[in-house]
Amino acid sequence: MLAAVVNGFGGPERVELAEVPVPRPAAGQVRIRVAAAGLNPVDGAVRAGVFGGDGQQLGLGWEVVGEIDGTGPGVTGWSRGDRVVGLHYGAVKPLGTHAEYVVLDATAVAAAPAAVDVLAAAALPLAGLTAARAVEQLGLAPGSSVLVTGAAGMVGGLAVQLAARAGLVVTALAGPGDEEFVRSLGAAAFVPRGGAPAGAVDGVLDAAVLGGPALALVRDGGVYVGLIPHHAPAAERGIRVEEQEVAPDGELLAELVALADAGALTLRVSEAFPLAEAAKAHERLATPGVRGRIVLTA
Repeated sequence: MLAAVVNGFGGPERVELAEVPVPRPAAGQVRIRVAAAGLNPVDGAVRAGVFGGDGQQLGLGWEVVGEIDGTGPGVTGWSRGDRVVGLHYGAVKPLGTHAEYVVLDATAVAAAPAAVDVLAAAALPLAGLTAARAVEQLGLAPGSSVLVTGAAGMVGGLAVQLAARAGLVVTALAGPGDEEFVRSLGAAAFVPRGGAPAGAVDGVLDAAVLGGPALALVRDGGVYVGLIPHHAPAAERGIRVEEQEVAPDGELLAELVALADAGALTLRVSEAFPLAEAAKAHERLATPGVRGRIVLTA
């Protein structure tokens, strides 16, 4: 089969298609015939060597939507032909979801959305699980105030929606032209990039990775949740500082699918490219101002 890989670090030109063996599902795993797979900033970081793996052929891709084409021993609840979405966690791996087939643990997948097209479904697993886990880590009671930075991005936009559904009063920090959009997602207030809310907030979900400047906007004894492990600012003023690292979670993903099917989550796709044009898709990923997920189709 064909898979998008890198054999050396650098720019989009390092992405190539390679012929690799079709993977076989082991015990507790399912094999998925890929229909579409999201392209994320983390894939660009893998390509650039941020996570290491020098000297190895590295696969790309974390998100997938497709059809189960085989199951390993011990798998129950899934059958050949089932349409699923899933998260393939890990930056340094020989094969990712940017391929014609991929193997995942059965616990990492959920039934694919029925009311959302395949491209939009491919935009859900990574951003959705990241946002949902971050909102949960805030641990704030309904009525509490939360600032979501990077609120017009994929993770930030989903975080705004999920936080508002949890009863939090959301202030969205985004670009000046994004106010109407983030308010449509459920933000009660808007702050343009570089600005600050009128008063301190109970918590910050820092999707824009602002670090210290975002922490400064939290009240004493509040909470800060960062999305990149080992990049959170040092705690101060009694603020609880959390770092969220995404993980495969089929049960939580199923809850997000249900929200998407109910029309309660807005999933955005910027552009789709065939797998054969993976390098071109990476060029687009590097273009400033992309709104929505770039998707590769098998």
